[in-house]
Amino acid sequence: MVFGGIEAGGTKIVCAVGNRSGEITSKKVIPTSAPEETLMEVKAFFSHFDLEALGVGSFGPVDLNKESDTYGTILNTPKTDWKNFDLLGRLKGDYQIPVYIDTDVNAACLGEYRYGAGKCVNSCLYITVGTGIGAGLVQDGYTFQGKIHPEMGHVMVPRHSDDSFAGCCPYHGNCLEGMASGPAIEKRHGNKGYLLSHDAAVWEIEAHYLAHAIVNYTLILSPERIILGGGVMKQEILYSLVREKVSKLLNSYVDVGNLNDFISAPALDDEQGVKGAITLAADR
Repeated sequence: MVFGGIEAGGTKIVCAVGNRSGEITSKKVIPTSAPEETLMEVKAFFSHFDLEALGVGSFGPVDLNKESDTYGTILNTPKTDWKNFDLLGRLKGDYQIPVYIDTDVNAACLGEYRYGAGKCVNSCLYITVGTGIGAGLVQDGYTFQGKIHPEMGHVMVPRHSDDSFAGCCPYHGNCLEGMASGPAIEKRHGNKGYLLSHDAAVWEIEAHYLAHAIVNYTLILSPERIILGGGVMKQEILYSLVREKVSKLLNSYVDVGNLNDFISAPALDDEQGVKGAITLAADR
């Protein structure tokens, strides 16, 4: 059987086909533009395959309440062309096969849980730190959605003592995303993160915000593993800094085991999102 997967991101759409074992047999990356233009290219890619089902991990917020009249619709997104767009309905109409939708971070978490850094645990949290910040949770093979879905990138975090940046989230200002996303780093320091690799102060501040969020997630959700991905985490120094700060903040109150195992990098070479989307289709 052949299953399709779509990782729908704010800047690019990754389309792929694969099987139940996690093997991807064909893949294409499409820039995210207006819905009609983008989905025409998506349809052209999948037209070459006889799909059994299709899984989608979408940027959001997206309505995941199956009882809602707008189930599968992208909601109040900064990408104005996609605001209130019925993504699930459109894909069902285009393909006439079962289509399953979840958030992009839930799909990425499911991919890592099944085939990557989370495959040896029963629960894992995947956090992406990039243009935005989001997190997804998988417990015993199922993604957690809630009433709509969690927006863990928008939790409030205490300000670093040396940081006067106001924050850049258009909704909350100084939430986690507003203080620690890629755009926050650039606006605070006047340069993109990858050009600031050797500036220790940049990553001290970044690790502060990520560690506080991770401690909150740990105390609330108690995952067995936390996987940190996204473009900002290409700065490998962050992993050791975050682990050190998490250890100090937890202060041995809860035992998370070996911190190198508890907080890890992804293992799927940036394919966790689309592999998770394929898994959504294959599992259901």
